Amino acid sequence: MTASTEPSRAAGSPPGSGPVPDPEPSRATDAEALLLWFASRLGIVVVAVVVGVRSTALGETVAPFLERWKRWDAGLLVTIAEHGYGGDPAGDPDPGLPAFFPGMPLALRAVNLITGDWTLAGLLISLVAGAVAVVALARLAEFEGPAGTGRRAVLALLLWPTSVFLFAGYSESLFLAFAIPAWLAARRGNWPAAAALAAGASCVRITGLFLALALIVEFAVQRRPVRRAPWLLVPFLPLLAYSAYQYGRTGDWLAWKHAQEAGWGRTMVWPWESFLQTWESAMGEGQFAWAFRMEIAGAVVGVTLVLVLLYLRRWSELVYVGLQVGALICSAYYLSIPRSALLWWPLFLLVARIGTGARWRTGLIAVYAFVMGPLMALNIVAFTNSAWVG
Repeated sequence: MTASTEPSRAAGSPPGSGPVPDPEPSRATDAEALLLWFASRLGIVVVAVVVGVRSTALGETVAPFLERWKRWDAGLLVTIAEHGYGGDPAGDPDPGLPAFFPGMPLALRAVNLITGDWTLAGLLISLVAGAVAVVALARLAEFEGPAGTGRRAVLALLLWPTSVFLFAGYSESLFLAFAIPAWLAARRGNWPAAAALAAGASCVRITGLFLALALIVEFAVQRRPVRRAPWLLVPFLPLLAYSAYQYGRTGDWLAWKHAQEAGWGRTMVWPWESFLQTWESAMGEGQFAWAFRMEIAGAVVGVTLVLVLLYLRRWSELVYVGLQVGALICSAYYLSIPRSALLWWPLFLLVARIGTGARWRTGLIAVYAFVMGPLMALNIVAFTNSAWVG
């Protein structure tokens, strides 16, 4: 794929600039992204199998391979898919279930008709959706930067410490499979496609709300014709529909928000209160201390990214990332920030562009891999051993 002749316009989006003309994406770019994706999936399988074999040799009880991936939210999503938001009637009611949007449970129900196994269905959804997401990310990187940034952006995503959640039956891969193509369509000025894809993202996670708001800013930055503005309403429709559905069940229009409070104690507080609470947990000796240290590191990355986007005047991306970071660091305590960072594709685009050009810049990708890779492998081991990693 030929690099854009106006990378600064694509990257910074100063007021009044439109989308940069984009040639057809290179098949080589797509092939590189897919090769990296499937090779990394194989690597995760190998790590999980080797850890299982080693544990068995040490006399430890090891769950079957698929069972090791039915952890935490993956199990809750299966519960919704199998029993609905009322939960398993044989178990205790779970007030946190409405926090999960219906996109992933509906996908699980559909794929389970073929697989007959809920966990396998989740893994297959993440496998296929992730492939779509990395191809879109590579195309977006090549659209906004010089040649070669596509594979670097994909590498940056796959080496992120919590990328194990792109393998497990979580909703991150499915969200990105809608959200990144939506963003690419918007950057190209294809607003009907952008709106439709963003609506798909809104079915999967509340993060679709931030995406919908960011698209409004992008539309304004591009100064598109007002007659096309109604498309911007489409991504909000699934959010309204889900709120109406939960209102019909519970009488609460904000059931998803109150479910987060009931299930995880995620009330809004001042950011310094949240930091102090997380710092105290991170400095303790409990089993979650390491996870809370990662949360603090994730918050630092998020705030730094917001400041960089502000400096670069990337207004629409600033809205998308900034609203997420703001909500996360104003929660009662830091929770799932490193995992949420998987959804911050502007971060991986910046890493890719920093690592493109002079030889010393290329070396930065090696440093990134040297630091992030071991953390990523460690989290794979921890997740498959039922430890909380985000």
